[in-house]
Amino acid sequence: MVQSSEMGTALKEHLESPAVRAISRPSVRGKFLFLGEEKFYVRGVTYGTFRPDANGNEYHNLKLIDQDFAKMAANGINTIRIYNVPPPRVLDMAQKHGLRVMVGLSAEQYVGFLIDKKKSAPNIQELVRAKVRACAGHPSLLCYALGNEIPAPIARWLGRRQVERYLAQLYRVVKAEDPDGLVTYVNYPTTEYLQLPFLDFVCFNVYLESQERFEAYLARLHILAGDRPLIMSEVGLDSLRNGRFNQARVLDWQVRSSFGSGCAGVFVYAWTDEWYRGGADAYDWAFGLTDAGRNPKPALASVRKAFSEIPFPSNLNWPRISVVVCSHNGARTIRDCCEGLLKLEYPNYEVIVVDDGSTDRTAALACRYGFRVISTENRGLSNARNTGMEAATGEIVAYIDDDAYPDPHWLTYLAFTFLSTSHAGVGGPNIAPPGDGPVAECVDHAPGNPTHVLLSDREAEHIPGCNMAFRKASLQAIGGFEPRLRIAGDLKRPHVELHPYSGFDPQFRVAGDDVDVCWRLQQQGETLGFSPAAMVWHHRRNSIRTYWKQQLGYGKAEAMLERKWPQRYNAVGHFTWAGRVYAKGLMYLLGCGGRIYHGIWGSAPFQSLYQPGTSGLWSLPSMPEWYLATLFLVGLTALGALWRPLLFASPLLILAVVAPLVQAGVSAARTPLRSVHRRGIVSLKFRALIAFLCLLQPLGRLWGRLRHGLCPWRRRGPVCRSLPRPQTFSLWTERWQSPDERLESLEAALRARDAVVRRGGDFDRWDLEVRSGLFGAGRILMAVEDHGCGRQLVRYRSWPRYSPAALVPTLLFAALSSKAALDHAWLVCTLLGLTALLLARHTIQGCAAAMA
Repeated sequence: MVQSSEMGTALKEHLESPAVRAISRPSVRGKFLFLGEEKFYVRGVTYGTFRPDANGNEYHNLKLIDQDFAKMAANGINTIRIYNVPPPRVLDMAQKHGLRVMVGLSAEQYVGFLIDKKKSAPNIQELVRAKVRACAGHPSLLCYALGNEIPAPIARWLGRRQVERYLAQLYRVVKAEDPDGLVTYVNYPTTEYLQLPFLDFVCFNVYLESQERFEAYLARLHILAGDRPLIMSEVGLDSLRNGRFNQARVLDWQVRSSFGSGCAGVFVYAWTDEWYRGGADAYDWAFGLTDAGRNPKPALASVRKAFSEIPFPSNLNWPRISVVVCSHNGARTIRDCCEGLLKLEYPNYEVIVVDDGSTDRTAALACRYGFRVISTENRGLSNARNTGMEAATGEIVAYIDDDAYPDPHWLTYLAFTFLSTSHAGVGGPNIAPPGDGPVAECVDHAPGNPTHVLLSDREAEHIPGCNMAFRKASLQAIGGFEPRLRIAGDLKRPHVELHPYSGFDPQFRVAGDDVDVCWRLQQQGETLGFSPAAMVWHHRRNSIRTYWKQQLGYGKAEAMLERKWPQRYNAVGHFTWAGRVYAKGLMYLLGCGGRIYHGIWGSAPFQSLYQPGTSGLWSLPSMPEWYLATLFLVGLTALGALWRPLLFASPLLILAVVAPLVQAGVSAARTPLRSVHRRGIVSLKFRALIAFLCLLQPLGRLWGRLRHGLCPWRRRGPVCRSLPRPQTFSLWTERWQSPDERLESLEAALRARDAVVRRGGDFDRWDLEVRSGLFGAGRILMAVEDHGCGRQLVRYRSWPRYSPAALVPTLLFAALSSKAALDHAWLVCTLLGLTALLLARHTIQGCAAAMA
């Protein structure tokens, strides 16, 4: 006994040593948990609650607990979830069997004191601090759970903001006591609307017995989690009502679907049928993997097998994937990329590095890793991507930038999405790696970084070029013609030749190629998918100068895309995305308000936060055109010294300057800076940098656009020679066409004249709208009469539509000007009206030319 006691003391001293604790503490990196450098998948079960003894000790049968932990470890379980703080002896037993523990802090038990604020209420912060102190730093500790399912009626009564502040306050208490400990909160669908961005990772209890609905909700939860890990903190099925074999079947696909979707872990509810709740033992349910006597059910074997094959079974027929890295002078970052590609855990892939005319050591560095290197002259990014595609031997071509490196399971999640769907392309998140420094972190939280656009939780409209993969056959099926300048014969006369290409459009040499290829695939009827766990680490710009150059390049790409895809842009010159842009900087910049769907009397089982779009007034100061308006107001105010009526612009100028400053400040204040733990001057300095980047980004985009022709006053379409007026055309034709075919022919004729054409919707009384700039457009209505023998009478009616943008300056002028300026308001109104007529009239001319 003495020897055993001495060994136990020595073991305890060893476990308490700083070196062991530092190695064993878990950390969060992107979408996964890590122990040291090894990814840690949580394969867990819940444990308890049990009937306490006379002293109130829930964990009094240490022998039974030790047996339970041994059986868990033998069945492939590596984590247990306990709903309250266990005594140190239980944590020691978990450490003995190699188990990690999620410790519950029971914040839901104290939430009632927020409603009834009595003087006799306990000090909740001190209670939580004492609980954390009891187990802080223990080697078996996985994380702290602030609470478990604050009841939806209570959360509705208190309001979302108060509950969020309550949990944020407790989070700070835990971090103050154990700075290196991970903290989460266990939520459930009925309070899904809670916004808790400060948590280290996201946990949800979900009980759905339909695999299709379960997987759809997993996709939604991944969107809510963002760049953080998602853990299913409770899944299960009652074997008493559904049968033991049905329980085993459902748990099998629940575990596999969770890991297959990209979850970092799963807790099966529960280890045993023994359960104590509300002062009594429960006998009318049986969620356990074992019964109350610890006899295993069929579900235990099912879960053991599913846990042994995570994240995917090894016997799947994995397709061959060709990874293409395109680089131009990327020697500074390509080493990390190549090392990451060597660590990929995928059975069938190759790596092709396309050196696009680099003048540094890019090719030599890539050759050291044994990858296939193709060196070409500098022809631009799209040509390099096409070169890699043509050399690829895989049926799937995956692209990654030279300043990014992949997660080891990157290709696995991409390939699984291809195997389970018919998508032509699949993308995933790109996350800033830790350790790049505070400036790179500030850039990561600023707007303008590459991001994805989603049509739904699983379908994408755009996937960024630093993390995208396509079926090779789908890429080869799209193409076009590239104009090339050639010198003919001895006359030395230049002429343009059209050369066909497949894949990426060669005109996009730096950026914009990914947007273009996504749109062209969708134009052919293909779809794009999104896999939240197919993650790459993408270095952000680490200086203001390089960030500025990046935004200039993106502005140029937007101008090039607008010339090729005018129908994808609005009158001002912005993308008209059908989906939602998921960007960290944009989220903080535009706020996260919205309305909560509670259902009648708060009875909805899934209560979501519906956020408004980004087209409201709050988004205006973040637009590049705001700077043009500010410059215009500066000019008017300066001219006010010569003509006093123009001083009406002074209050508008103050508003134009203050609005973006306020918006940038609010965005910086909302941003959670994880690498800057200290408050005060240090935190303020980096938040000021984020605010500055929020102001710099639209200016960089604007300058890049203006330099390449994308401006609000741009004109598209033929020039007309007459003022527009409502016109009606009637044409007889002997060539019969359906109304849809005739409408498509008219649309194609207008587009051939460089017109920006938009089709009418389900509630519109017009068929086509031809835009003529910021101030107006023309609309067309068509009717087809069949007269037999293939003869048709086609009627067209066209009329102008004037944009409200032509009236806004006039109204502001009238509302804010002095009495002297009002005398001249009629002149401004007349000039703006004529401007609208002149800018809109070419649409009618284009229509007439197409109908003739």
